[in-house]
Amino acid sequence: MEKVEMAFDEEIRIRSYDEEIHRAQVEVLERRCEVGPSESVFLFTDTMGDPICRIRNSPMYKMLVAESDNKELVGVIQGSIKFATVRKPPAKELAKVGYILGLRVSPLHRRKGIGSRLVYRLEQWFIAHQVDYAYMATEKDNEASVKLFVDKFGYVKFRTPAILVNPVNHRSLHISSSIEIMKLENEEAENLYRKFMGSSTEFFPDDIDKILRNKLNLGTWVAYPKGESWGEFGGSVVDGRAPSSWAMLSVWNSGELFKLRLGKAPLSCLIYTKSSRLIDRILPCFKVPAIPDFFKPFGFYFMYGMHREGPLSGKLVRALCHFVHNIARARSKDCKVIVTEVGGCDKLRLHIPHWKLLSCPEDLWCIKALKYEDTNTLHELTRTPPTRALFVDPREV
Repeated sequence: MEKVEMAFDEEIRIRSYDEEIHRAQVEVLERRCEVGPSESVFLFTDTMGDPICRIRNSPMYKMLVAESDNKELVGVIQGSIKFATVRKPPAKELAKVGYILGLRVSPLHRRKGIGSRLVYRLEQWFIAHQVDYAYMATEKDNEASVKLFVDKFGYVKFRTPAILVNPVNHRSLHISSSIEIMKLENEEAENLYRKFMGSSTEFFPDDIDKILRNKLNLGTWVAYPKGESWGEFGGSVVDGRAPSSWAMLSVWNSGELFKLRLGKAPLSCLIYTKSSRLIDRILPCFKVPAIPDFFKPFGFYFMYGMHREGPLSGKLVRALCHFVHNIARARSKDCKVIVTEVGGCDKLRLHIPHWKLLSCPEDLWCIKALKYEDTNTLHELTRTPPTRALFVDPREV
């Protein structure tokens, strides 16, 4: 346990999270801290009594807490470790990466260095486990977070992916009859991911097999033109001839881990939410998409591992997104949005249905080399424009 003397004669202790001692206090702290883009929508998370739910499915994880001298919990941070692709081909090397998330400091205890001590201690845990790179994600306009990680801890701005959000309404979305959609077995999905994304995608997780077999993973689907052959496992795509165009994605039921609730939104959002539902009830013939009630806790599906090949693949990606929407509509009354995250320069985003009002066009990923020998590689990665797709691990959402 680390003790740090702070201003105002207050002593802060940094220690590992203890479920029996800290569980209720972390829930209280989470409710005090707003999460979400500051200019448009504030989202509150409901971890349903499990503060480490967002890292529990990672291969290795840790949560640290900061306690004041009167045992009040005033800060938390979480981290996870995995192997993933970071370096560019042809090296095809795996790197051990540590992901930082969930940094929270009580509003009454900010500007006292508590956040810095939590980040430092988590980095020390990474270093003790031979992590090559640490990385984190934040809103691009979160000045406090950027200042802490970039200015103070030497992280480098790395990528600006887009978080795309689409509401689930009570009507099924149309899927062209010229498109075939098929669910893949986990083994076939793993082989496809390793072949087409394993060495060409940034942050592709080496344990993709465990992700696909996790109970939260609802499945992997592929879309291709009707009339063309997909073949059995090991056939047309993996070892033989593929359809002229095809696309694939997987779906993670994040709503089983934690819920979201809209805590604050622009007046325009509230008005449109109410009016769209009213119009849909009174004049259904206009088919105005009604925004669900986001002011109560709700779940969401996360689409990940999107990959496409061929001239018609954009149309196939859109069809898969409609398919996932229809699954959410049919299977879950709790799922009210479909979320995905893609590279900011990835043209894939043009084919993914989403509402700008709910989406974040530019998230910010920052990265730091924790070993001296990786510094040159990091400089090469961060100074060159992104040319590879970005794999967002559903366990880190």
